[in-house]
Amino acid sequence: MTGFLGALADAWAEIRVHKLRVLLSLIGIAVSVGALTAVVAISEYQRQYQAEQSDRWGGRAATIVVGVSGDEGAPVDIDDFDERFARVGERFSFSHTARIVQGMTVGIRLPEGITDVNARLMDPVYSEIHREKLLEGRWLRDSDIEALAPAAVISEPLWDRIGRVPLAEHPIVTLTGAGGGTYQVVGVVPRQGFGDEELRIDLLYDAYRERVDALPEDAWSQYEIWVGPEQANEIGPVLAMDLRAGLPEGQTVSVSRSDWAAQPGTMDAQATFEMVTGGIAAVILALGALSLINIQLVAMRQRVREIGVRRAFGASSGRVFFSVFLESLVATTVAGAIGIAIIVAVLRSDWLLTTMFIGMQDVPPFPMRAAVIGLVASVIVGAVSGFIPALVALRVKVIDAIRF
Repeated sequence: MTGFLGALADAWAEIRVHKLRVLLSLIGIAVSVGALTAVVAISEYQRQYQAEQSDRWGGRAATIVVGVSGDEGAPVDIDDFDERFARVGERFSFSHTARIVQGMTVGIRLPEGITDVNARLMDPVYSEIHREKLLEGRWLRDSDIEALAPAAVISEPLWDRIGRVPLAEHPIVTLTGAGGGTYQVVGVVPRQGFGDEELRIDLLYDAYRERVDALPEDAWSQYEIWVGPEQANEIGPVLAMDLRAGLPEGQTVSVSRSDWAAQPGTMDAQATFEMVTGGIAAVILALGALSLINIQLVAMRQRVREIGVRRAFGASSGRVFFSVFLESLVATTVAGAIGIAIIVAVLRSDWLLTTMFIGMQDVPPFPMRAAVIGLVASVIVGAVSGFIPALVALRVKVIDAIRF
C-alpha cells in the first residue's frame, strides 16, 4: 500500500512539474470525454422528449382505448354504452378516465358569418393523459360545468379568426344549432405544425350534454383509461370481456392500447441516434488517446536520464512502472472529471434545454449514467495511454542514462 501511495505521489509530482505539457496533451481528452458524456446525456433528454411527444398523440404509457361501433355503420346509443362503461369501470376503480366524442361539427358566428368548426367533447382528465400544452390560458375543469357561459378551448387558427382577443379580456364564441349559446374561451391550443389551419373547439362533455338531449348520429365516442404499464396487459382482456357481456346485438366493442410503449420498434430511431452519435464520440476519444500515447512516448525519450538516475538510487521496477502509469491515469481522470463538470453545468441550463427540446414538460435531472460512462471512459483512456509508456520506462537501464 505504501509503495502504491508513493507511486501516486511521484505521478502527481510529475504532473505538477510538467504542467504545460500535461495541459496541452489532456485538452483533447477533456473535450472527448465531455463530448461522450454530452451524447449520452442528450440521448436521455431526447428519449424523454420523444416520449412526451408520443404521449400527446397516443396518451401516456399505458393508455387503454375503449370504443364501440355498430355493424355496417349502424348508429350506437352512446348514452346507453356510457352507463354500461360506468358500471364496469366501478370494478376497476380507474383513477384517470376520459370520455371523448369526435366527428362533430358546430356552427360558430365569426365576423364573416356562421362557419362550421370541428368540435370535440371531453372530460378534463384528457389533458393530463395527453400532456396537452396550451399556447395561452388553461384547460377545461370539472367546475366549469357550473359557469353560466361554459368554458371552451379553441385552436390557434380559430383564435386568429376571432381577432386574437387576449384571454384576460374573457373572449367568447357563439355556437348555433343544438347546444348553441355563448361559450367563454379559456385556453388556446397552438398549431401542431407548419400549415395547421384547423378550426377546432373543445368543449366540456357534461356541460355540452346539459344543453342537448342526444349527440349527432355521425359522432363517435371512445373512452381513454390511463393505467400503469404493468397493469395494462392484465386489465385489457378482462375489461373487454366485461363490456361485451350482454352487449346488444349488432354492436362491437374494441379495447386496445394507443400509447407509444405498445408499439414495437418505437424507440428504434432513438437507439440508432444514440449508437451513431456515441460511435462518433468514441472515435474522437480514441483519437485523443492515440495522441496522448504519442506525446507520452516522446516525453519518455526525454526522461531516460531521470528514470535511469532513479533506478540507480534503488527505485524498483514496479515503482517506476506505476509512477509512469499512474501519471497518465491520474491526469486523464482529472481531465475527464473537468470535461464532465463542464457538460453538467452546460446541460443543466434551463435556457439550453428549453431551446433544444421545445415544450418538454418533465425535464429529468442530469443522467448519472452519462457521468459514469464519461468517467469510466477517461479512466480506460488513462490506463491504455499510460500502460505503453510505462513498459518503455520499465526497460530503461542505468547505463542508458549515462550514455544519453
